Amino acid sequence: MKGKLPKRGTKDRPRLSVFKSTRHIHAQVIDDDKRETLASASSSEEQILKKIKRGNNIPAAKYIGEEIAKRALAKKIKKVMFDRGASLYHGRIKALADAARQAGLEF
Repeated sequence: MKGKLPKRGTKDRPRLSVFKSTRHIHAQVIDDDKRETLASASSSEEQILKKIKRGNNIPAAKYIGEEIAKRALAKKIKKVMFDRGASLYHGRIKALADAARQAGLEF
């Protein structure tokens, strides 16, 4: 990966990291300078799982996108860098990103 810099979140623009497994989807807003998680949402959380029933589908990803945006905006975080990790930008990852944008996050 010559010439590419790793994505890093800062205080002004933290990193929205998304991870999907076969059963759940997780999102975290991270300040890499302080090595601190500022907000998080996961389909494995008990109160969220009651609302979505399953954590491995597109409606669950949309819900997590809305929830992470709501939690980030509550902490006055509006602009983030999107980090999808090794996952391709389609399906659940795209649904989460679109929902987060519609809920007010900018990236």
